[in-house]
This record gives sequence, structure tokens and C-alpha cells, in this order.
Amino acid sequence: MNTKIAIFIGSISDKSIIKKGVDLLKEFNISYKSYIISAHRLPDILSNTIKKVEYEGIDVIISGAGLSAHLPGIIASKTIIPVIGIPFYSCKKEEGSSLGGLDALFSIIQMPKDVPIATVGINNSYNAVLLAIHILAMKYENIKTSLLEFRMKKKEKLLSKIEYNL
Repeated sequence: MNTKIAIFIGSISDKSIIKKGVDLLKEFNISYKSYIISAHRLPDILSNTIKKVEYEGIDVIISGAGLSAHLPGIIASKTIIPVIGIPFYSCKKEEGSSLGGLDALFSIIQMPKDVPIATVGINNSYNAVLLAIHILAMKYENIKTSLLEFRMKKKEKLLSKIEYNL
């Protein structure tokens, strides 16, 4: 199975935020590679890694960052692979900002013209992965089938909770 998604985070402390998304990738049996590379501290390594994932044929990049959240934007500026950005917020005083993740959200959604990034909610790696799965479903029939089954199961679960006693 070839790798379809690359995940980039800037710090090892971000692993806990990305976990729900990674669990969903595993549920869909979609292969991915993950990288912990600081955009500010290791810019050359980041550039080389982006070239590597392009060469490997990655279809979608998911990237999360907190505070000034430059990582998704720098990645998007260096590739034409679609990038999905996740604004991170850490509740730990030493790691988080006092803005509750809004700083990261605004940094990612306010990318300049010609450098688009799809952006999901703060700490919402689950929706980032689900969006990536939707993108992959346009190209891979097996993922499309799995996605349709997934959505049907979600619908059935919701329908089973509806109470008709009016």
C-alpha cells in the first residue's frame, strides 16, 4: 500500500493533538508518514522533506501548528500538494498562548493570496483527516467505498437515537 498522506507537526508536544486524526487514518487503513520538523528551527530540513514527499507521490499534506502557526503556510508555499492546516492550542501554560489558539487559527486562515490552505477548527485533527479522506476518495475507489460506508454507519447511529414519542 503506497503512502497517501504526510503529517507535519512542529513539536513533539503536538503529538497528543494529532492523535484523533491518526486514529481515524488507522480506522480507514490509510497509510501515512509523519514528521516533527520546526519551520523556524529547521527550515532546510523542512524544504528537503517537502521535496521528498512530493517525489514519493503523497496526495495530501496535513500540518498543524500553534502560536504563529507558520508550518502549514511554509509547506503550502513550497508545494502544490493540497495542505490542510490545523491550528493548535495547548492548555499547558509553558506551551500555549493566552489567545486560546485564535492566534494559530488566524495565522493559518489569513494566508496571502495564491498560497491556499484548507483550515479546520482549533485542535481538530479528526476533521483534518476526514477532509483528507474526502480528497483521496475522489481518486481512490476503495477509499470512496470506505467513506460511504463510514458515513452510512454514522447516519444509522444518529437515527437509532431519535425518539419518536412526540
